[in-house]
Amino acid sequence: MDHISDLPVAVIGAGPVGLAAAAHLLQRGLQPVVFERGEGPGSSLIEWGHVRVFSPWQYVLDKAALELLEQSGWTQPDPDALPTGAQIVERYLVPLSRLPNVARHIKYNASVQSITRLGLDKVASEGRDGTPFVVRYMVDGIERKLMARAVLDASGTWLRPNPIGIDGLPVPGERTERGRIRYGIPDVGGREIEDYADKNVLVIGSGHSAINVVLALLDVQKDRTNTTITWALRRNKIARLLGGGLNDQLPARGALGLAAKDAIESGRLKLLAPFSVETIEPEAHALRVNAQVAGSLEVLEVDRIIVATGFRPDLEILSELRIDLDNAVESPRQLAPMIDPNLHSCGTVPPHGVDELSHSERDFYIVGSKSYGRAPTFLMATGYEQVRSVVAELAGDPVAARQVYLVLPETGVCNVTLPGDTDDAETGCCGGPAPVAADACCVADAAAKSESKTGCGCGSSSQPKEMETVG
Repeated sequence: MDHISDLPVAVIGAGPVGLAAAAHLLQRGLQPVVFERGEGPGSSLIEWGHVRVFSPWQYVLDKAALELLEQSGWTQPDPDALPTGAQIVERYLVPLSRLPNVARHIKYNASVQSITRLGLDKVASEGRDGTPFVVRYMVDGIERKLMARAVLDASGTWLRPNPIGIDGLPVPGERTERGRIRYGIPDVGGREIEDYADKNVLVIGSGHSAINVVLALLDVQKDRTNTTITWALRRNKIARLLGGGLNDQLPARGALGLAAKDAIESGRLKLLAPFSVETIEPEAHALRVNAQVAGSLEVLEVDRIIVATGFRPDLEILSELRIDLDNAVESPRQLAPMIDPNLHSCGTVPPHGVDELSHSERDFYIVGSKSYGRAPTFLMATGYEQVRSVVAELAGDPVAARQVYLVLPETGVCNVTLPGDTDDAETGCCGGPAPVAADACCVADAAAKSESKTGCGCGSSSQPKEMETVG
């Protein structure tokens, strides 16, 4: 096509990163078309709207989006306050999406079904880079098409929760008993309280989503005292789950870990680790869970199961594109070593942009939480820098695209030991959280610095840092 540059840039998802991409595109004089499956922006955030995030507003707002909003007279929230998912939608995404220059570029109730090149399947090579993309999407049950010069997939991972099985697959009985199994972060203390109050609840997972669920159930337990909570960790590593406590530069995340640690030590819940479900069977009005706990068979009778084991990307819509993904993490191949959870448990995410997000399919990019594949450490601020870099490249500014700046707080997410933990903290990457007064990210880092060394490598300071890389 002679005028492919005149076509819009397709953005999949009107969440924080998708709308940030739209703002950057508009700022650069490019025309976006944003596809959103819901009736309004941030449909995934609304589903966990009751959860208060641990990033304050200063890390939630994108710079280009902020500039558009301030031009309209919008009042910025307190940068140090912690919003809920619903507040992010109501106070940020909705006002941004209603700006006239943004609103006309968003298609709601538009579910993207597939992306391909015009007249070319995945195998065809001739003229591929100069052929426009075709985005197929459904609106009101009717399939429609849109041609685009480039595509940014910011659709996230919320719709693809990981199953219970430690092998990555659903366990026998998981699919048939879905009526009593919930995934993600259900509102156990609010609109769904009657499903969990005075019930035997099994929570499976070892991340911050699981901690949020467990702490919410503990609040329910205070008034509904017959509520019993069993917390099952599929692996006996509590390291990243409880984090660096007071050492965490995101205080809410540190507080979350400290509260969970206190609940475990006080005996208000039962902790099982390592935990592996073999089968789930219906039993009267309950579920019989047959599991291995530390190598021994254990049978649990529970009323509800909450599966907070993370998410994975939906790659089906990309099946006709040439995408380069790491075969383990399922993130862009060049990004994977920077975020691989097998390798990274401490410190900050290295700065990355268009080069690390590129695929063999020219002008196609996966951004936002979906770009992290199965890795669980994504922060919105990272996604904003991703789209700034990618949009600069699409706008013909390769220098700006590769001047990648990333300002993130040190997380202090290091190893700690609790009763029953089989790991020796001193053999972990950090050896546990540093003393509160120490200018270090962990015990090992503090010890190294006390010997006038630069540190252990888990993190060089307890202060936020600005990092730059120029390709």
